[in-house]
Amino acid sequence: MYEFFEGVLTGIKETTWVEWLAVAVSIIYVVLAALKSIWCWLFAFIGSTLYVYLCIDADLYLESGLQFFYVVMAIIGWLSWKQSQNKRLDIIQWSLGQHVINIVSSTIVALSLGWIFDEYTDQQNPYVDAVTTVFSLAATFMVARKVLENWIYWIVIDAISVWLYAERGLNLSSLLFLVYTLIAVVGFFSWLKQFKRQRA
Repeated sequence: MYEFFEGVLTGIKETTWVEWLAVAVSIIYVVLAALKSIWCWLFAFIGSTLYVYLCIDADLYLESGLQFFYVVMAIIGWLSWKQSQNKRLDIIQWSLGQHVINIVSSTIVALSLGWIFDEYTDQQNPYVDAVTTVFSLAATFMVARKVLENWIYWIVIDAISVWLYAERGLNLSSLLFLVYTLIAVVGFFSWLKQFKRQRA
């Protein structure tokens, strides 16, 4: 554990300005999303665009594809939340069946992508990257639709990403995902409180 944090601190000293900017913008995005501010999507767009570059540079091809998806989802999220300002769009819950379908189908796709990228590319950590990528796609869709449980998915995804980014030398980003994990916990309880108020 000590070696991990020592590596993170060493890596932070060598962090590029692009990664610093991407991390700062990304933190703002998650905080604003937890507060249900539509402006979160603008910061998501900027941060994801920067991470497309960073992930390609770190040979995380699936992750760079995920970041490009985030760019698109930032636009969709903005439009969806903008529409909800005119037409009320409450926080919703998925049924157990919807979660089972999501988890099983996402796992199948992740394992398939992991195998493909392991066999045919120089992708680093293909299976871990595939899992975080595919489940992040599902969780991002859930955020745009204001599904309460999106935060539970993010807690798990972000915790795994702490290791993934540190392993590729993106130490500041690894620390970012540690912060994301904590914000996701806060986001869940914030949305849960509002969800309960809706049902009262």
